[in-house]
Amino acid sequence: MISAAKTVLSGGCQCGAIRFALSAPPKKISICHCRMCQKASGAPFASFADIDHADFAWTRGKPAAFRSSSIAERDFCRDCGTPLSFRRIDGPRIEIMTGTFDRPDMVIPTQQFGTESRLGWVVGIANLPSQTTLQNYGAEQLQSIVSYQHPDHD
Repeated sequence: MISAAKTVLSGGCQCGAIRFALSAPPKKISICHCRMCQKASGAPFASFADIDHADFAWTRGKPAAFRSSSIAERDFCRDCGTPLSFRRIDGPRIEIMTGTFDRPDMVIPTQQFGTESRLGWVVGIANLPSQTTLQNYGAEQLQSIVSYQHPDHD
């Protein structure tokens, strides 16, 4: 178990049933475009922080797992469905999905994998017209929305 004093980064699922902590920075942070990661994340790509098992702990709850291939399992919250990780079976590390960190801005990808499946339009995302959530919904509607997601902290 990692003590709160040793926690470098933390995170968890949408509903808060599953929480985790790291006692050291990730070894690498990457994006994977492979078709399996696209399906597992429900997105055009997945982003992972690679962490040694010794530096990682589930601090609340235990995730469910799906064996997605002969070499790997993917953890997720059985309550809210949040995809949490990719793990090679009997491997030395766990790869946590960067969107599940309380501070995803602190886990910045430095490399990409599975680029044979990268969708052609992904490279142009930054150039698409964009709006903030406030601009999209308007102040009155945004204020009326009640979030049931766990906050980004314990």
